Amino acid sequence: MVKTLYLMRHGETLFNQLKIQGWCDSPLTAVGFKQAEIAGNYFKKHGIFLEEAYCSTSERACDTLEQVTTLPYQRIKGLREWHFGRFEGEGEFLNPPLPYGDFFVEYGGESESQVRQRIVDTLQQLMENAKGKNVLVVSHGGSCRQFMRYWQHNTSIDQQEPLRNCCILKFSFSDEGTFKLLQIINHDFTGLTGERSGQ
Repeated sequence: MVKTLYLMRHGETLFNQLKIQGWCDSPLTAVGFKQAEIAGNYFKKHGIFLEEAYCSTSERACDTLEQVTTLPYQRIKGLREWHFGRFEGEGEFLNPPLPYGDFFVEYGGESESQVRQRIVDTLQQLMENAKGKNVLVVSHGGSCRQFMRYWQHNTSIDQQEPLRNCCILKFSFSDEGTFKLLQIINHDFTGLTGERSGQ
């Protein structure tokens, strides 16, 4: 059975506006809650029946998921954001330019390859064990990007813009255990203010 993974980034948080945010957490802003509601309406509008739901252990991911669906869900550590070590919670102005590579390892954080392998392994196991056809996973900007890059050889879709808050990456998952990116869904947040591009 071919399954569909809807991999979503969480809504805007307080730290998205101010801080480097990885394993540290901050609550969704009012805008973040509205973004999650809009993302939830996407599934309703397109008649997509979600059968299973998962998210990272961060509050911002859980709160986002709860605005999208009333399904019971499981929190999974492997879905967490990039760990930035001693840079966690520090001012955004201290963030180095992309790509990060191994920069954060020296400060007790993860390398790019470690984040990528963690999210790939986690989603591989999750989708192999999933009983439902349509699976929602709420994770984080950096983790979502790393997963997408790992499977970029298996798609013709080109990322034209940043993965904004509550962006959905739609993947097929085949019986052979491979993922294919089918669509990048950035929602129309016209009228909402405060959105930023942080983790």
